[in-house]
Parts: sequence; C-alpha cells; structure tokens
Amino acid sequence: MSETAETAQWEYFVTPLLLHNEAQILNNWGAQGWELVQIIEGPAGGNVAYLKRKKA
Repeated sequence: MSETAETAQWEYFVTPLLLHNEAQILNNWGAQGWELVQIIEGPAGGNVAYLKRKKA
C-alpha cells in the first residue's frame, strides 16, 4: 500500500536566506532531504525559507 498525503508525517524547518547565497543554502537543505515550501519576507525584512521533509 502506498503512503498518501493524509498519512504522511512531516517535519518543518524555517531558515533565513542570505541575499548573496540563496541557491547554495537551498541546495544544501535539498541535499539533506528538505523540500522548499515557500519563501516570504521575514519580520526583520530579509527572506525566510520554509522547508519540509517526511519524518523517518
């Protein structure tokens, strides 16, 4: 039986994105199994990335 979206367990991570190396930061998290959900402007004005991955 395949796992469906209803049964998947996720963990989430929020990290600031430095303007001079966004791609490197996202690639590093992607290599660790994290999937980008959204990038928004944070309360201090910089970009913040929201990531998720399935729990082990």
